[in-house]
Amino acid sequence: MITNFLRYSSLLLFLIFGGCKLVKLTPDAILIKDVSIIDIESGTTIPQQSILIENGRITNIFPSGAIAYAAHTEIEATGMYVIPGLWDMHVHLRGGSALADENKNLLPLYITNGVTTVREAGGDITPQILQWKQEISENTLVGPTIFTSGPKLDGKNSTWPGSLELQSKEDVTHALDSLVALGVEFIKIYDSTLSEEIYLEILRQAEARGLKTTGHLPMSVILDDALDAGLDGIEHLYYVLKGASGKEQEITDLVRNGKLSFWGAVRELLDSYDEEKATKLFQKMALKKVAVTPTIYIDEVLSFLHEVDHSNDIELNYIGEEIQKTYARRLNTALKRTEASKRFEAELHHKFKSIIKPMFDAKVMLLTGSDNGAFNSYIYAGSSLHKELEKFVESGLTPIEVLQSSIINGATFFGVQDSIGTIEIDKKGDLLILNANPLEDIKNTTTIEAVIHNGKSYSKKDLQQFFKKIAN
Repeated sequence: MITNFLRYSSLLLFLIFGGCKLVKLTPDAILIKDVSIIDIESGTTIPQQSILIENGRITNIFPSGAIAYAAHTEIEATGMYVIPGLWDMHVHLRGGSALADENKNLLPLYITNGVTTVREAGGDITPQILQWKQEISENTLVGPTIFTSGPKLDGKNSTWPGSLELQSKEDVTHALDSLVALGVEFIKIYDSTLSEEIYLEILRQAEARGLKTTGHLPMSVILDDALDAGLDGIEHLYYVLKGASGKEQEITDLVRNGKLSFWGAVRELLDSYDEEKATKLFQKMALKKVAVTPTIYIDEVLSFLHEVDHSNDIELNYIGEEIQKTYARRLNTALKRTEASKRFEAELHHKFKSIIKPMFDAKVMLLTGSDNGAFNSYIYAGSSLHKELEKFVESGLTPIEVLQSSIINGATFFGVQDSIGTIEIDKKGDLLILNANPLEDIKNTTTIEAVIHNGKSYSKKDLQQFFKKIAN
């Protein structure tokens, strides 16, 4: 998209300003010099470009040397590549007030890993998150731009503390009223004790208000019914598996009658996966613009906790002791797995990976989310998003398709694609400068030289200092 714009407008700029120095720059101006721009929409690379950022916005893009600017901050980026900042569309800041400070300490880890925007998918420290969100926007706290759902919606005696427990239509109305008053950007629905009736009522009322909904799906709900009621997003692949089962109605009835547990249902759904039904489901999700966040990396980690030792992970140096203690619950469960359970976990993970590419080919909007946070063992803030990108590639997507899933789809989900997500004049200048081309190898998203977020530039040295500070 920007290729032709650059070609013609840059020639005009050169004719007008060639050899002249433009000095009317804001004090916070950042100039990236002689970088290769990766056009995320087209997958093309435009070499030897310079980017000017003022007040956090891109104000000019031009061939290196065409204009002589004198900016307060200049980044020499010869031989480097620039992409928009990455989006992690499923993170958790949670654990109650006792873990609030340790959660706050995680925020710079997103920036050090080039993750400039996150979707916080429900927790129990909403007041703190809203405060951090404000401080980040004012540049008094280092961390990613946060889109948050506030508390999850669930039924009585819900699994996660802080959830809003709903048992009637009136409860749904009051809950949505409270979330709107908080200023949340989307609604996150959980499934531990939520009834079919109330789940669908949440979707209907949220749809009527124009609120975006995403989350889990109770095994007592037919996926088609949820899509028709207005569900905007599906977190994890259990529920896609449900909609693709040739025995979905039968399995759903068994769950409703109390004859099948969640995991019993998943076993039956896996065994009854129907390719033809899956194809029709994916087409319907694409038509309705329903987004899916596979969270495939955490599924792999948790599926193989019984055989992979994470005790020496370098990231543990940056995770608070109390958050690390929350990892024990899943680890202890995994270590007690039977051989049959281990085989089931492996089979399920393989199936999950196998349906990512068919969904993509059907034009289902895929989102990259790590599901990092307290209680989710060894899934680390920032770095786990890069692992998710790698798993997308392993599942059959190309590096550019993966970057589009993270950056463009993240912005599109929230309807802000006109202001962020591509490197264009007037868009937000949240950028990631890399030492190697991620189109050649998705792992190159980790070769970070600098991160620009909210009009602030963080050099490699700055990022290393963040790591040291957090570790201490």
